[in-house]
Amino acid sequence: MEQIFISEGFERGRVIAEHKELYIVRTEIGEIEAEVTGNMRFTAQGREDFPAVGDWVALKIYSNSFGIIHKIFPRSSCIKRESTGKQSDVQIIGANIDYALLVQAVDRDFNLNRLERYLIICNESKVSPIIVMTKTDTISDISVEEIRQRICDRITGVPVVFISNETRKGYPELLTLIKEGKTYCLLGSSGVGKSTLINNLTGRELMKTGEIGSQTNKGRHTTTHRELFFLENGAVLIDNPGMREVGIANSSAGMETTFDTIYHLARGCRYTDCTHTNESGCKVLNALSKGDLNVELYNNYMKMEKERSFFELSELEKRKRDRSFGMMLKNYKKEHRKK
Repeated sequence: MEQIFISEGFERGRVIAEHKELYIVRTEIGEIEAEVTGNMRFTAQGREDFPAVGDWVALKIYSNSFGIIHKIFPRSSCIKRESTGKQSDVQIIGANIDYALLVQAVDRDFNLNRLERYLIICNESKVSPIIVMTKTDTISDISVEEIRQRICDRITGVPVVFISNETRKGYPELLTLIKEGKTYCLLGSSGVGKSTLINNLTGRELMKTGEIGSQTNKGRHTTTHRELFFLENGAVLIDNPGMREVGIANSSAGMETTFDTIYHLARGCRYTDCTHTNESGCKVLNALSKGDLNVELYNNYMKMEKERSFFELSELEKRKRDRSFGMMLKNYKKEHRKK
């Protein structure tokens, strides 16, 4: 399909920035501002049918400065989350991503529950996560090791790197994980040092950096839109606005991979529909009572499972509502033709 489009006079490019309905696409002739066709806009069923940062697209270029996007090529991966405040609506974080850098600051932002949220959306998207803990220069080495141990006690099989954007300590270890030709996506709250990290990795002052609010102790948003950057070794980095809320949307596979310990125990439960709350013969509750299962891990799993089930229920109700409206419209047209 891709070869057909290119042979018919279309250019191939990659979306590197998105500003509402205007896209910046990098092509062989340079960066082009582009919009989607009217047909793509009209036939789109949801946000996933529009281009996202990281997408490869086919476009027609006019006057070497403006283009029209006609086709989104199949995505190898797509990180998405539930949109804030919108039931069963999905927001695309980035497309065709190989690795996600899950960035938290050790001084104020460290939150294992939120890390597991990030892991769920990564595992659901089949994107390899890398945990990056910043601002190690603000706490003692002993405190750094305590945080490292807390992460390793609860999360296994995921690389964890501790860095300082000020002293560059830990950067050599991080750079060994930044591979040529691969695409990386940064996920994290505002104020954790993502913009400074990008500036340091690119060697250029590409991103504005903000301060932490003295009253709220929360980061100010320095990134307002998703954007793609190219590193010297050919790796690609996608930055995202800081996320204080991370809805997990429909993520059954991501849940199972992230909480594999609980899912493994659940296979031995007496009842196949065990909720792991009060049933007799529940292997999960048994492990919990013996101290073989981390209590915080269990509590976060139960919270995420409830959220995921609610999203799926909302999505089902939305589909039913759409089908009902479709039937009503079909019946109206049928009656109108009779007249």
